[in-house]
Order: sequence, then C-alpha cells, then structure tokens
Amino acid sequence: SGLAVEAGAGVCHATPIYGGHSWHKATFRQDVAGSTLSRYLRDLLVTACPNIGVQALPHKTITQLKKRCCYVSLDFEGDLHNPARHHPASFCVGKGCYLRITSERFCCPEPIFQPCLLGQSGPGLAALAFQALQKMPPTLRTRLANTVVLAGGSTLFPGFIQRLDLELEGQCRRHGYPALRPHLVANPGRGSAVWTGGSMVASLGSFQCDWMTRAMYQECGSRLVHEVFN
Repeated sequence: SGLAVEAGAGVCHATPIYGGHSWHKATFRQDVAGSTLSRYLRDLLVTACPNIGVQALPHKTITQLKKRCCYVSLDFEGDLHNPARHHPASFCVGKGCYLRITSERFCCPEPIFQPCLLGQSGPGLAALAFQALQKMPPTLRTRLANTVVLAGGSTLFPGFIQRLDLELEGQCRRHGYPALRPHLVANPGRGSAVWTGGSMVASLGSFQCDWMTRAMYQECGSRLVHEVFN
C-alpha cells in the first residue's frame, strides 16, 4: 500500500494503492510531463540563444540536453532573481557547436511544480499528490503517506526528490494535517518502473484472460478499456 507518484514522458499521476488495488476516484492527473518540458526547454533556448538556430535542433538533442543539464531548484524564485545562484553549463549540439545555458537549467522542470508557467490552471505535482491523500479515508492517509513511491523518467532530475518532499510536507501543514509526514521512496530504476511493472503484470497467468485483441478494440472502442480494467 502507498501513494504512487508518476512523472513520465506524457503525463503525471498521483494514484493511491491499497490492498493491491488502485483507487480511481482518488487518482489525479496532470498533463505537464517530460515531453512538455522538452518543448518548453526549446522555447527557453530560442529566447536565450536566438542566433544558434535552436529551432532546427532535433527533438532527440533537446531531450538529451534536458536529461544531462537540467535540475529542479529548491528555491525557484530566489534562484531566478539571483544570477549568482545560476550554474552555467555547456552542451555540445553537434559539429563542435556548444550551447551555454544558465537559468534554463532549472526553469525547464519547474512547470511540473508550477503549471501556471505554461498558462495552465491546474495544480502542481505536490498539490496533486496531496489531493490524492486527502481524498482517501482518514484511517488510511498516514499509511499511504508513509510510502510515496516515485516512478517515471521526469523524477530523475537532480533536486526533484527534495523539492517534492518539501512541497508535499508544506501542503500537509498548510491544510491542517501536520501529523502526515510523507516518506518518499525513490528507487534507482524508477525511470523505467512503469514499463517494468506493466511487463510483470502482463506475464501473470491470471492476466491472460484480460487481454484485449485489436478486433475487440476496433469493435468497441475505448469504452472497452474502462470496462475491462476498472
């Protein structure tokens, strides 16, 4: 049992798991994730380096730059307004050409915690995780908060764990749950945890009766997915 917090390529989820089952009514989703951050990083670089032709860089190059150079700030506003706290980095984009980035390093992942930076009105990931805990019965909240399991490649940014921990604890205090002290579990293989878990479930003998064929999907559409897996 615990709270699964996933930040992957296409979407972020906060899903309570109890007794081996997910609680769909307490599951919350955010559409700002890894792919969104890659596009945002490109926009930041176009503004910062208008003469380098960033728009022409392959998506793969931007993604590699994001993975190698970006990190999550523990004090975003403070870092943003104090150039002395920027940590420049250089990245080779091919043919001996280097990009030098500064504040873009920590601005890139920030929308996961502040979707408003992209013009979105939804809550950030820490608030999403707190909402999932709050939606659960009071008798289960402490148990779930004791095991907050991280998954997905977007949780691998340096500083991500510390920032989520700080903000989730802050959410608990501000909303009158000081006794909730979330404990984050961040295993080294969490970047591929969703795929690994899916492959394990798919290999179970008990799962074989739940396979959905292409013909079944074409006949019934997405409605069948919810009927089979809910």
